[in-house]
Amino acid sequence: MTPHAEPSNFTPAQREGLGTRRADQDRTLDGIHRLEASLGSAAPGREPQWLRDVLGSLEHLVEAMREEQRNAERPDSLLSDVSRTQPRLRNRVRGIRAQYGQVRDAVDALCHELTARSEEPGADVADIRQRLGWVLTMLRHQRSRESDLIYEAYYDAFNTDLDVDRADERGGEAH
Repeated sequence: MTPHAEPSNFTPAQREGLGTRRADQDRTLDGIHRLEASLGSAAPGREPQWLRDVLGSLEHLVEAMREEQRNAERPDSLLSDVSRTQPRLRNRVRGIRAQYGQVRDAVDALCHELTARSEEPGADVADIRQRLGWVLTMLRHQRSRESDLIYEAYYDAFNTDLDVDRADERGGEAH
């Protein structure tokens, strides 16, 4: 994919919203990767330590998701801008926000459940991996829907791609 420059007709608030969204997504993606690494580490014979590592990574993801949701619900967020400026997309924005809340609630519930079970011997590693894998799949699905919605809204509004040349933005490091 060839990166494109940000549309020059973005308002400062839209540029700030885009930057906040990128930072939120990066933070949440870091949480996802940390959790995946913890889930993929060896567990046999070290289940209590494995579960502590998974819980630490899960708590990191929960906090990243809370921050991302707080920012997405702000009146100056990209989702709020889409809802305000493109009435035909308002219901999809509501749906994205509701779905994100459901995913966050599922992650919170699993975190609480696993914390309570962490004191019990014999963690069911396969079950925990599978259940958290489902939650990560739900999160990826939700993130893709949100990205598609924002892209569609801004492409319609500005007739240009949203992608910024991230290699220039990060000193040559392509993403």
